Amino acid sequence: MFEFKLPDLGEGIHEGEVLKWHVSPGDPIREDDPLVDVETDKAAVTIPSPRSGRVASVKGRPGDTVRVGDVIAVIDESGAGVSEGGTTPSLETQVAAAPKRDPARPEVPEEPERPSPEPEASPRRTGPRAVTMPPAQPATAAQAGRPIPAAPATRRVARELGVVLAQVPASGPAGRVTTDDVRRFAERGGRPSRAAAAAYEPEAAAVPESVPVPVHEPEPRPDQTPRLRPGASPIPFLDLEPLPDFSQWGEVEREPLRSVRRRTAHRMVTSMTLVPHVAHMDEADVTDLEELRRREKERRDVPLTLLAFVVKAVLKGLREHPILNASLDPFAEEIVYKKFYNVGFAADTGRGLIVPVLRDADRLSIVEISKEIRRLAEKTRDGKAEPGDLRGGTFTITNIGPLGGTGLVPAINYPEVAILGMGRAAPKPVVREGRVEVRTVLPLTLSFDHRVADGADAARFVGGIVRRLSDPYSLLLEG
Repeated sequence: MFEFKLPDLGEGIHEGEVLKWHVSPGDPIREDDPLVDVETDKAAVTIPSPRSGRVASVKGRPGDTVRVGDVIAVIDESGAGVSEGGTTPSLETQVAAAPKRDPARPEVPEEPERPSPEPEASPRRTGPRAVTMPPAQPATAAQAGRPIPAAPATRRVARELGVVLAQVPASGPAGRVTTDDVRRFAERGGRPSRAAAAAYEPEAAAVPESVPVPVHEPEPRPDQTPRLRPGASPIPFLDLEPLPDFSQWGEVEREPLRSVRRRTAHRMVTSMTLVPHVAHMDEADVTDLEELRRREKERRDVPLTLLAFVVKAVLKGLREHPILNASLDPFAEEIVYKKFYNVGFAADTGRGLIVPVLRDADRLSIVEISKEIRRLAEKTRDGKAEPGDLRGGTFTITNIGPLGGTGLVPAINYPEVAILGMGRAAPKPVVREGRVEVRTVLPLTLSFDHRVADGADAARFVGGIVRRLSDPYSLLLEG
């Protein structure tokens, strides 16, 4: 029997949602035949069978979440993967027999039963209790063979101090080991010998002390993380409390936060918590540009979108202001300047907001940019975008103009340092040479990371975009 584990689906992807099985238990299957459709937080992919044989069993019904490394199918390579009675229960039968899961309750790993508390022998205490640090002992996660929850920075400090994370008592939320935990443990002399360290991290025994041991572990799943206690957040005044029971006031419905929407939530919290956002706003007179665009649209097979011209103007500005095409490395405290230009644009899909990327956009003409935008947008909305279509962006543009609204302040697509928001281009009275004229005006907002860029940088960058959009012929003639 061959146990097929969910393979690595791309950088930063640790799980996926089962969309559709192409086979049922008992079906014959050949190598490279479609096995299952899985949707990640980036795209939907069809996973082929790695072997030929007969499907003995599958794991996960449509809508279930499976982790990278989990066994999702068992293939009988001898072709005899059927039950003793000569037939194999159908997928529907197996699913019906599987334990039912309440979608409103998150899945959590089973824990060993705890002994019942002894009867109370003294009056119950009502005042605050003194909390003492338990003695150093292997963490429960290590005993169960699970990864020790800890941030990369914490792991680095542990390696530098010669501390084994499995022996450090955790004080962070959800049993997470913090950097302070590691330092306190080291100050108390909690540095094991190389032999003791090898008992918890065997690979550490074979590596010289001066060489850090890389640890590649997926982050704990949000739906497996116990709820934070009030006051457990490391951010002052941020006390996360459980929601009230809304059902006491009326009917409610719960839906799991999955795939694209959950990934968006993670990225937005990271962006808005870590990055100090500042917004610079301006308006571009695109009257002449709209006239040129409509005229050229009638002459060409592909429509020339306003977004394509904005992309071209942005690319010119990024060359003049490379700080806005960079990223900040908070651990090395370095600014990473990118010498390539991959512009992402936000696409509204039925599954959430997804950002496909125009690769090497600076090498494309406006007509080619317009065609590529349409191709990637259709591919993304159909759920056929590949992981490579959604990675490597250096700057993002979001356009709410087609949906209406006078403007927006977009959140930065971390780890980028800036994002441009386009409002709706609409007629507006404008004073030109002392006279009031009705012109087509496009609102623009640049959100930028104030750690790496200043207001003057943003003003010059947006000013260049406004100038180029207001004079489209100069935009076309620039090298």
